Amino acid sequence: MRPCFNRGVPLLKDVRAARRVLRNILRSRRARAELARRLPGVPKPADRSVQVVVYFADTRVNLYQIRQWYAPLAELSKTRQVAIIARSPGTMLTLLDESPVPVVYLRQVADLERFIQSQDIKIVFYVNQNTKNFQMFRYGRMWHVFINHGESDKMYMTTNQFKSYDKSLVAGDAARERLARKLWDFDVDHKTISIGRPQADHFAGELPYPADDRTVVLYAPTWEGDRASAAYGSIASHGVALVDALLATGTHRVLYRPHPRSGVSDPAYRAANQQIIAAIAAANAADPTAHHIFDDGNELGWQLSGADVAISDVSAMVYDRLATGKPLIVTRPVSALAEVDEGGYLGDCEWLTADSAADIVAIVDRVQNSDEAKKKLDYWVSRHFGDTTPGAATARFHAAVEQLVADWERNAALHAGDAAESEPAPFDDDDDEDSIGDND
Repeated sequence: MRPCFNRGVPLLKDVRAARRVLRNILRSRRARAELARRLPGVPKPADRSVQVVVYFADTRVNLYQIRQWYAPLAELSKTRQVAIIARSPGTMLTLLDESPVPVVYLRQVADLERFIQSQDIKIVFYVNQNTKNFQMFRYGRMWHVFINHGESDKMYMTTNQFKSYDKSLVAGDAARERLARKLWDFDVDHKTISIGRPQADHFAGELPYPADDRTVVLYAPTWEGDRASAAYGSIASHGVALVDALLATGTHRVLYRPHPRSGVSDPAYRAANQQIIAAIAAANAADPTAHHIFDDGNELGWQLSGADVAISDVSAMVYDRLATGKPLIVTRPVSALAEVDEGGYLGDCEWLTADSAADIVAIVDRVQNSDEAKKKLDYWVSRHFGDTTPGAATARFHAAVEQLVADWERNAALHAGDAAESEPAPFDDDDDEDSIGDND
């Protein structure tokens, strides 16, 4: 019998998994203890005051999905009382420090029910497709509205889950046509409302580098994805070569903002990310006037509006940048299995292949100075976002909210004589916080 030298491998994996589970449990319990200490001092919204809520059942790893809505929600709160519902203790702790609107912690469904009964909720916004969204979907007599966490041509943007919502607020004509083309029996005219990109009205902030003659290039790649069809990340395939080329010129400034999950599942991707970060640090040490930047901050806006040229993977970042109307390059995924919808902007964008990544300097110069590239960009900005005049998207967002409130009031009046809404059926409220602590 041949000896087996791999018997210890499964055992080692089990030990590592057990350690990870224990670490997650301890982290989650620490978060709960800290939250228990802080919550008594957190003011609660007055009864019957909240009309619009954002339901966020996710953990801290995905807070980027709601952070981009902070500024639009703060603006909306000037006319409608807005609150964020958090279900995770770690998420709640972070939101207490960051959110510009009130946040309520409703860990269990019983807590959620009590809050709903005490408020006047007309609209519930969702920024992602977390499975716990269905714990909120069970409540009628309020509009359930998907606002997403970006505009893109990823497969995520045409998931059949769009059908679960009463309405979806989308960017513009391109999004509506994408949904009509991909989803069967989906009434785009009835189920979607175009609002543009209200976040773009808040893309501002003090630039952390001097105003000089350097060409500022934003490189904002996404993470590696959790399956081949969503493998859009370029850090390992394009990133090292393009960043090295830009750092070497002495006339460019690199602003590197990787997705916060970069390298979570692929060690090679994580290593490439660290290599780029190290290269930026070394370039700054060699020339302190360069002011290259590795940006892992929570704030997003000034990066998109301040850069002369942006390079992004197939992701929502493409469309955040597109909303600024400034030059943009998109990396083409190396995986043949990565789904790319070229029916819209991606069928006409400035693609950067892995083979041409080292030639990025010439490509940046071309897209920045070409009249043809500018004309093409202007067309797609209008196609995706409509009127991008400052303030226009915010006005459309507020108009959509007011229309939904008016529709709610009309329906409430029509059903005023109905019997009180029956109590929702019991819902399984398993406490799974410890099992998801890895992201908390």
